[in-house]
Order: sequence, then C-alpha cells, then structure tokens
Amino acid sequence: MSGCDARRPTPLRPASTGAHAARMLLGCLGIVLASACGPPIRVTHENPRLVTREITSDVLTTGRPSLPTQNVLHRWNLTELYEQSPEAAIITLHNAVVQGLGGSNEVFALSELCFKHAEEVDRERARGYYLASAVYAYAFLFPNGADEVPKRFDPRVRTASDLYNRSITEGFTSADRSEVELRSGVYQLPFGQLSVDVDLARLRWADRELYGFASMADLKVTGLEARYRRAGIGAPLAARTRIIAAESQEGEAKYIAPRARVPVTAVLLVDDARRQLGQGTLHASLETFSGWNDSTVKIDGRDVPLEVEPSATLAWSLADAPIWGWELKGFLAGDLMSKQASQLIFISPYKRGKIPVVFVHGTASSAGRWADMLNDLLADPRIRERYEFWFFLYPTGNPIPFSAMVLRDSLRDAVNQLDPQGTDAALRDMVVIGHSQGGLLTKMTAIHSGSVMWDAFSSRPLDELKLNDETRELLRGALFVEPLPFVHRVVFISTPHHGSYVAGYSLAHWVSRFVKMPGAVLGAMSDVVQGNPDALRLNPKHMAIGAVYGMTPRSPFIKSLASIPVAPGVAAHSIISVKGDGPVENGDDGVVQYQSAHIGGVESELVVRSPHSCQGNPVTIEEVRRILLEHAEKACQEGIACPASDSEAATPD
Repeated sequence: MSGCDARRPTPLRPASTGAHAARMLLGCLGIVLASACGPPIRVTHENPRLVTREITSDVLTTGRPSLPTQNVLHRWNLTELYEQSPEAAIITLHNAVVQGLGGSNEVFALSELCFKHAEEVDRERARGYYLASAVYAYAFLFPNGADEVPKRFDPRVRTASDLYNRSITEGFTSADRSEVELRSGVYQLPFGQLSVDVDLARLRWADRELYGFASMADLKVTGLEARYRRAGIGAPLAARTRIIAAESQEGEAKYIAPRARVPVTAVLLVDDARRQLGQGTLHASLETFSGWNDSTVKIDGRDVPLEVEPSATLAWSLADAPIWGWELKGFLAGDLMSKQASQLIFISPYKRGKIPVVFVHGTASSAGRWADMLNDLLADPRIRERYEFWFFLYPTGNPIPFSAMVLRDSLRDAVNQLDPQGTDAALRDMVVIGHSQGGLLTKMTAIHSGSVMWDAFSSRPLDELKLNDETRELLRGALFVEPLPFVHRVVFISTPHHGSYVAGYSLAHWVSRFVKMPGAVLGAMSDVVQGNPDALRLNPKHMAIGAVYGMTPRSPFIKSLASIPVAPGVAAHSIISVKGDGPVENGDDGVVQYQSAHIGGVESELVVRSPHSCQGNPVTIEEVRRILLEHAEKACQEGIACPASDSEAATPD
C-alpha cells in the first residue's frame, strides 16, 4: 500500500466466481496505481517573504504557535490533544517540566500555548493563563542555572520577551479594560497560585503619586513623525500623576505639567522561576521603573534592559493637553498664565547632574510644537542620559522685553530653588533654544544691554522719570538686561533678529489691537505716559508695545536688540529656514527673510529648506542633536554630565 494514503484497505473477501475475482483484482491494481503519487516529502519554490513569514510567525503575530512550539507538541505527541483539549495538553507538558523531563524548549512552548489559550477563553479564566504565560516566559529567559541562558541570536528570546511583556499587561488589566491595575494579591494559575507583592513606595514620582496606568503597546500614534520603542523586558505603561501633599505645589512638583504622563515599565520578578514551577504557590514581586530615569533591571545578577514606549507616552500626554487651546488665547490674552504656579514646565523631575535644555516657542504657538524634536532627542541615549528638558510657556502677544524678563526670572527662580547651595554644575551649564519670537527671548538671556534698549524708548534716564517704585522696577527688569550666568549656549531657530516682514503688515497691526496686555504692563505704561510724556520716543496716544510691533522691522526695539551682540563666553548657533531652492541670500521662510535671521558672531549657521515652522524638520533636529553633543563633550571635559555607562557610543533607539 502506498504511503500517500494512510488509510488501511478493506480486507478482501473470497470471490464467488473467477470473473468477479478478476474484476476485484483489476480494481485493486487501479487503486494501487492511482496511489503511486511519488515521494511523500516535497519541496517547492515559494516567495521568500512568505517562507520567512511562516518560519518566523508566532502566536503574537498570527495567532498560531511558532514552529519551535509546534515541534515540542509533536515530540511529546500532544498535537492532537492540544487541538482537542488545550488545558489538558498544557498540564501534561507542565508536569513533564516539573518532573525534569522537559527543558527550556518545553518552557518556551508553555508560555506561547498559555498565551494562545488565554486569547480564546473568557476574561476570568484568561487572567490566569496570561500570568502563567508571563511566568513561563520569565523561566525561559532567566533559568537561574536550571538550563543554559538562551543564546543571543535565538529568535525565541525576543518572542519570549514580548509574551512576557504582553502577558503582564493583560494579566493585570481591569475587568473593563480601562487601565492596568498594579496591586498585590493572589491570582489563580492553571497549575496553582501566584502570590504577587507590589511595593507601593515605588508608585511615586517626585512629589506625586502614580495612578491610572495604561498600556502603551496597543496605542496607535499619529501626529509624531517617528515612534520609538526601547526594546527590553517589562510591560510598557504610562501613568497619570497627582500631587500627594498640597504643600508640594510650592516645591519641585510645581514645574511638572499637571496632565503629564510618565512612561513606566512594570516588571514581574519571579525568583528562581523554574524551581517554583513545582510548587503550589509561586511568589513574585511586581515592580515599576521610571522610563525617564531607569534603563535596566537587575535579574539573576545581570543588567537587563527595560522595555519603554516613550513616543506613545508623549503622544498620550499631548493628545488632550490644554496647550493647543492656549496658542491663540496666549496671543490675545496677556494674563493667560497669571494663575500658573510656574511658566516653566518640566517633562520629568529635576535630576542632579543633568544639563537643562530650555525650549522657548514662538508667536501663537506652544510647547507642543517641540514634540517631534523632543521625541527624537529622547530616543538618543547620549542625549537622554545627560540632558533634561524644560519648556517656557508665555502669552506671545505681550511685549517682548516683558516676556523675556519673565523667562529670565523663571530660570533664576528654578535654579535657586532646585539647587540653593549652588553645587550642581550641570544645572548651571544651561542651553536655551528658541524658535521665532522665542529666539528673541532666548537672546535676551545672554546679552549685556546697557541702556541701549532703554534709550530707544526714552530720551531721559530711567532714574530721572517720575514713576512709582513698581513701574521703575518693571522697566529696569525688562529693558536693562544682564546675561544669566548659568546660560552657556543659545540656539536661534527661524529668529527675526532684524524683524519679520509679516509683522510689518497693516493686517498684523490691526490684529494686534485686540491683544489684551497684562495689568502690570498697562499700569506701568499709564504711569510713564502720565508723568513723563515729553520723555517718550513713542507716540503716547498710540503706545505700540506688543510683540507684533516689537518684531516690525523698523521698530526701535528690534533695531536696538539687533545691535547688541551675544555676551562673551556664551556660544550661539543659528538655524535659518528658507523655502524653495533659490539663492539663500534672497530667500525667506514665509515669515522671516534670511537676511533678518542671519547674524554674525555665531559658532555655526545652518540653512534648512523649510517653511518657518521647522522645529520638526529632521535636518533641524539633527543640527540641534549635533550642537547638544558638542556641548556635552565640552561639559564633560570640565567634569560636568559625563556619561555614566557605555551608552555614550550607543545609537538612538
């Protein structure tokens, strides 16, 4: 009988006549000839992509067990049993491992089979199988001497890591699937119980409590040009935060955005997992790690990278952030930020030894416009481990000298509050980066103005004017500028150093009439006009002092600021956007001409072929990366923010 047909033939019966017997014999010969279909093993040429997909697929990508797991089922003669009764097959294989008959191959297969079964049963039963999958995956990855550690190029390492990460998320997901609940408890497994202990002290972030954990791995992100994932172990989550004590609002926590989401990695640590598989109750601890500060976890004496989803967390933070609504409001309402605890916003708590990078947005814009640049820079461990990122928010219709004064005051207050003893050299090696109007504010952190800007405003010295004390101090703070001693490098992006031709349009001036100035500014201007009308160089009947007037090419303010160089000892860089491919010198970006953005005295100038809003342009981001790496190298030569690990040579995630 041919091997092409495994069915046994029906036994022949004695024939009653010779003719009948002949017919039966001919029929059998026909069957034999028909079944002679060639060798049972064949190979055919297929599309390599399809073959690769078949070889590398697993339960996470296709819903079917991987080839290694199918091989295990075949070896133990469990293929048919698994199809008929997955739970019985899983227990049979589990018992083989516990009895020492199975090894790492069987443990990996158990993780994948449990995950598949969890996907097919009701939610209550699924939790136990997800957690069992996580335990098996952990036992495969970290055998603790029971087997050899999986080889580096074994594809099952990545699959087991993904099974472990996904299983933690699913195993602790709430019944309504709204969040991941990280809580202590005893959970039922297919072969016993899992006792989980959660260290509540780790659910803290500076002066805030972490809550509302959500899975980032299943979020689709749109709006960011790139999505980065730091591959490793653990469930990549993001958490909301809330202040623990009311008095914390006066401390460091006031700088953290109220709606900030924190990237968190949850790791289920199962000490000596292979040994515990034979016990009725397994013991584990569920720990959380900050994606901003932690990069590894110690398991079996070695540092294991943590899985983090920073891009998804950033997108979730920005998706419903109020800053988008502030962009137009912030241009028209000068007092918009008056109720904010601080106009500086940090994405993570201050960490000693990291250099602050301060981003200053432009007109009718917000901190959200730096999202792509921040996303890309955080993906680079050389940047991430040596810098921290701050954002300055301000109503962009206000007078530029006033906004620049608030920026300087905010930075001084932060430095003094965070490091009152003055012992953190990295905190005092700051980089400030400004786009458009923000570039003008940035310049005003790094100049000696003398009386140049004041002289453009008044024909008499400030001390000779009839003013109340509050007005005098406000004018002194806004128009008599000294460089901040802790700002060592500035970057100008699409900055109208000599004014914006768009700001000079009559329509722009008409719109500016609707800008509501802060009460302090209005009071000061009223005080100046009433007591000193003959000293003003501006028309007292039409005090054009808002940001748009300040950026008009012929305005006294922009002309005076343009004449002041960046202070000695401060490194400056220009990134200038120009649309199209024509001559740079005659070009513009739709808002600012090249000749306006170009200034002397900078260490570097790069032209980016882009419209005005070029913060997310890859060329712009790469230049900022280059500048920050240059700054970091120089800082390290002075013993500041030197890399603490071998990640200095690492490439972006």
